[in-house]
Amino acid sequence: MRSSSDPGLLEKTKPIITEPPRYSCLLHNDHFTTREFVVYVLMSVFQLKEPDAQKKMLEVHKQGKGRVGNYSYDIARTKANQTEKLARDNDFPLRCTVEPV
Repeated sequence: MRSSSDPGLLEKTKPIITEPPRYSCLLHNDHFTTREFVVYVLMSVFQLKEPDAQKKMLEVHKQGKGRVGNYSYDIARTKANQTEKLARDNDFPLRCTVEPV
């Protein structure tokens, strides 16, 4: 870009870089998925430590759903798909949805 003060000089412009939008993974409570399996999912898919997984499982159980992490869209979608595939493979109807933060 040419400088307005001197038409012979070029100005450097720094590109504006923004963070990608974030998305939340939400686990939804149901009456069939065992608490133990939800803890297993939280530990294996979302890498929570067991005490944190227990606490989050109880939150989901009591409130009907719970936020288990914020990620870029691709990662959130992948974790939701992994969760639901793992649930289906074990004959549970556990749902994990993705929504913008």
